Amino acid sequence: MEAVETQKQSSDKYHEWEMRFVNGVVQQCQQDKGLAARLRRADNPATEYQSWELLASYGIDLEREYQRLPFVAIAAAIAKSKAERNGTLSLGRAIAACYEEGRESSQAKARLRRLLACSDLAEVSRILRSLFSLIDSKARQPLDFIRLLGQLHRFSFNDQQVKAQWAQEFYSQPVNENAQEEGT
Repeated sequence: MEAVETQKQSSDKYHEWEMRFVNGVVQQCQQDKGLAARLRRADNPATEYQSWELLASYGIDLEREYQRLPFVAIAAAIAKSKAERNGTLSLGRAIAACYEEGRESSQAKARLRRLLACSDLAEVSRILRSLFSLIDSKARQPLDFIRLLGQLHRFSFNDQQVKAQWAQEFYSQPVNENAQEEGT
């Protein structure tokens, strides 16, 4: 029982850290256009170092790829999308939202399958770069960066669970708001 409680406390600590990071990056990008420009360029492995000052200020260990890469990817995505706040759209739903046919689209399914085929965090980060551009131009809703950061943070330790979450988000039925209202 004590181990479960310790795991929950650790999970809560990481969630707070992720929330603080996402909200902080959104705010800093709005206030400092130079920082926003550096973060937009940081999504490339050759120029990733441009985000390191920011990451280090949040206590991220730059030497540990499994810790650094999720934060670099999310910081760059926030800066590129010019997000004004954290959104509510999960990654799986965002991929489906980019296509008129939604989750029935063969292109959307191919994008999801490519993401699910990733075997390590570096590969996920590389695939996400093009997905972020697509989502930013087509989905018209901001991503839930906090949720995605948590998923990326866990990917190195439990990739199958994270991939299952992305698939579930993509394939799950959207909630019919009218049916919900009729039931109450």
